[in-house]
Amino acid sequence: MTKRVLLAPIDPVHDVGLKMINRGLKEAGHETVLLPPDLPPEEIVEAAIRENVDCVLLSRTLGYDVAEHTARFVDIAEAAGLRQKVKLGIGGMAIRPELGAEMGFDGAFGPGTTVAQAIAFVEGRPFHEITGIGAERTRPDITEGFTYSYRHPEIERLLDKLVDQFMEWVADRSSPAVQRAALRKQILETERNGGNATELRQQYGKLCTGAAAAYYTNGSLPDVVRTISDRELDLLDEYCKSADKNGPSKDIRRGAKKPLVFTQYGTGCLVTDIAHVKLLEAWAADGVVHFDPSWGARTEGFLEGVLSHKGDGTIITAENLAKISQSLQKHTLFQVRAHRGLNTPETVMLAGEVGAHLTKININYGSLAGGTDPERLAVDGYHAMRYAAEYGLPFDVVTNEELAGVPAHKAFAGMLVTAHIGRRLGGRPILQPLFCKGAEALIKGLMDDNHVDFNAAKVMALRSIIDAPIWPGAPVGFMTHTEDRVQSAMTTALHAALGAAVGVEAVSIASTDEAYSGGPIVSGSRVDTLRAVMEALRFFGSAQIAPTPKATEMANNIVDGIVKVLTQAVETGFVPGLYQGVFGDPEDGAYPGRAGKGTVTRREQCVR
Repeated sequence: MTKRVLLAPIDPVHDVGLKMINRGLKEAGHETVLLPPDLPPEEIVEAAIRENVDCVLLSRTLGYDVAEHTARFVDIAEAAGLRQKVKLGIGGMAIRPELGAEMGFDGAFGPGTTVAQAIAFVEGRPFHEITGIGAERTRPDITEGFTYSYRHPEIERLLDKLVDQFMEWVADRSSPAVQRAALRKQILETERNGGNATELRQQYGKLCTGAAAAYYTNGSLPDVVRTISDRELDLLDEYCKSADKNGPSKDIRRGAKKPLVFTQYGTGCLVTDIAHVKLLEAWAADGVVHFDPSWGARTEGFLEGVLSHKGDGTIITAENLAKISQSLQKHTLFQVRAHRGLNTPETVMLAGEVGAHLTKININYGSLAGGTDPERLAVDGYHAMRYAAEYGLPFDVVTNEELAGVPAHKAFAGMLVTAHIGRRLGGRPILQPLFCKGAEALIKGLMDDNHVDFNAAKVMALRSIIDAPIWPGAPVGFMTHTEDRVQSAMTTALHAALGAAVGVEAVSIASTDEAYSGGPIVSGSRVDTLRAVMEALRFFGSAQIAPTPKATEMANNIVDGIVKVLTQAVETGFVPGLYQGVFGDPEDGAYPGRAGKGTVTRREQCVR
């Protein structure tokens, strides 16, 4: 219905915001009366009565005597009988929602309020800026529309040879993790159908080590782990319901479809993690990434229950992942990392079982910079990718080896091998180059002039090889951050804007304290980074960040290097090449891991 709205600034000047709202209301079909600045409350009330309006919108920018001015207006409106018949709203730089409510306004809006939000108030309906008027936010698919066809025939030919060799090599190999994943799936299916899984759980426990073995032997949890109480979980459920009522407060891309923005969590405490996740949703993050504890990468087997961990990362259990999945809004993407450690297949299987949308698998990174034996992770990664295909989980293939110093061409060669294996198994891999000032850039001076060329060259190189989604991350801007929160947020934002300019599908970001490993991860730091990214994407919009011609030269060098690495890998084989330094040697900072060494078994046929 058409509304009559009176707009008046209760300032000597400063009426730009109201003029914008006035235009928006007219475009939406409403009738408006815009008064000039510096009018006393009596004249505003008199005009509202004379014009027979349905709503009055006031604005206040100057910060002195705000409460006195607003209270006086409401008193006069009540005395004149206007307050009982007309909706009153107030906004502006000097206004806070709690102040407006205390003064008796029907709606109060602080800095950052949009025209659309003001229109929604006038029309008497809720509005979430991220969804737009009347629209519903949907969960995107990063891999949609990509054919995975190769644009570089020689690289495709070499990858085919390597993967043919690998498939023959892995066909009769298994590991304790592969067996545990199969048992865990049976346990879940048995209990879901009301059966008793005691015997299956005993078999599972025999394949565990360390804290997990102790748990299945005598039921004990490590000293740093505790079970979260039912009362805590009930309060957490209430909190999630309350948080979801508010909806997201911002549109991080201002209507653009990409890049999607992911941020990881992993405080160790499930309750804190879910609180952070709800905060990230409120600030319009598109997805969250589950970061598991470091000890889990070295221990065979998972614990059970809803658990909190006094340390780095949040424990993976079926119950923990399910609780997080249940807490998410339906449009939020949920990724569970599984790219390293001794529990990779089970992690992907659990991610699929609880309804996660994405996972993360990379044989090269986990075995050359993550501490897991290459043979073991090659077997586990293969089965993890089979689970990913079974559950329809796209998986990113991260190249964090660059943090250890592995040059981009070697890191990318390994990433492409893993992606090609995934495609052979029917999966949907996502290429994840790292936007950072890593060791290669530092040693070779590749970023002495700027931070744009080399990062852009990585995307250019991959685009010239294959039609596949690209998701820089883990996080963007890494190795450029300092302990200064402002600088850390700014560099994250600039790298995210670069990702948008070169057309990537998504970026991963970290909070300002997490990016530098500067202590506890607090909610304010998460908001710092998201706000910075939001502002950078708004600032550049559809404008381009142009690399110099040097970027093309860098991209060509990366592609040429990939061909050389893959050619050498065909001679050695994929897994032997990991040990022999083909994909990164000690001089590069790559060292074959030792966790799980000697645990791969041979059999006539691997069956899950």
